[in-house]
Amino acid sequence: MAGAISHHALASTQSCGWSAQNSRFEKRTGNVRLVYEGSCRSGSRKLGLVFASGSQSSVVEPVKLPSDGNSSHTPKKSSESALILIRHGESLWNEKNLFTGCVDVPLTPKGVEEAIEAGKRICNIPIDVIYTSSLIRAQMTAMLAMMQHRRKKIPIIMHNENEQAHRWSQIYSEETKKQSIPVITAWQLNERMYGELQGLNKQETADRFGQEQVHEWRRSYDIPPPNGESLEMCAERAVAYFKELIVPQLVAGKHVMVAAHGNSLRSIIMHLDKLTSQEVISLELSTGIPMLYIFKEGKFIRRGSPVGPSEASVYAYTRTLAKYRQKLDNMVQ
Repeated sequence: MAGAISHHALASTQSCGWSAQNSRFEKRTGNVRLVYEGSCRSGSRKLGLVFASGSQSSVVEPVKLPSDGNSSHTPKKSSESALILIRHGESLWNEKNLFTGCVDVPLTPKGVEEAIEAGKRICNIPIDVIYTSSLIRAQMTAMLAMMQHRRKKIPIIMHNENEQAHRWSQIYSEETKKQSIPVITAWQLNERMYGELQGLNKQETADRFGQEQVHEWRRSYDIPPPNGESLEMCAERAVAYFKELIVPQLVAGKHVMVAAHGNSLRSIIMHLDKLTSQEVISLELSTGIPMLYIFKEGKFIRRGSPVGPSEASVYAYTRTLAKYRQKLDNMVQ
């Protein structure tokens, strides 16, 4: 697999719905990356450590998850799920070099093109459910990307903020439901809140407070900007949501796409790959370039990673994904 790196994490089981109990991730040492430990209300699973080297990986030891004794939720050994992570395309404030944080800014024309290009890169990968932040730039990225998918299913934002919103947005055609993909928005996946830096020009802020101070606010793990969030604080909410809501989907065999932000995605990747706090602060994610993980038998393995803004990710297709692509090819013949 050219240019791909094997990484790691999580388990597979029958349906948990869209909720679950708490879970947690363990630690990484060198090239050994753990997976995740936790409980889904529908069952128990085993996860393990993986040794990552080039395109090869091997399980080092299993990790037991709590069991509810319900054998009907035992995953099939052949089952696997795809997890796609995409940082939103360039926003208008990215373009202007402003601190954006949780300010709700749309994409630039370049950001739109990046989202479309991201969609082309994942157009042969199955997607059953989409998670985005509550911010428009992530939602635009998800929608534009899905418009490129060969399956041609329609992404539909779920409105569950209250009973009336849920009731009024119901779909009453089973056939239409089959041709739709639920899009779930969550503030927990929002970008890190930059506090009093939001809206300020990054260069002017460095000139005012000093390059070293601004670098500390931006790149340290546990030091927040004035009245803002540190990366550690962002990780607490983003990873908790990932474990409680997204992991059960993967465990149930669903294929998931997450369109979010640099810091919320870095937080999730930190847990998937068991990066240290020092390693994660140097992790860079290019806008609009998807990252693919495969979730199988209690493990996450990275099958493609971004090389740079102008280069496509390199994906090593599993047999299941290859069959899905062949199915799409047959549909258009």
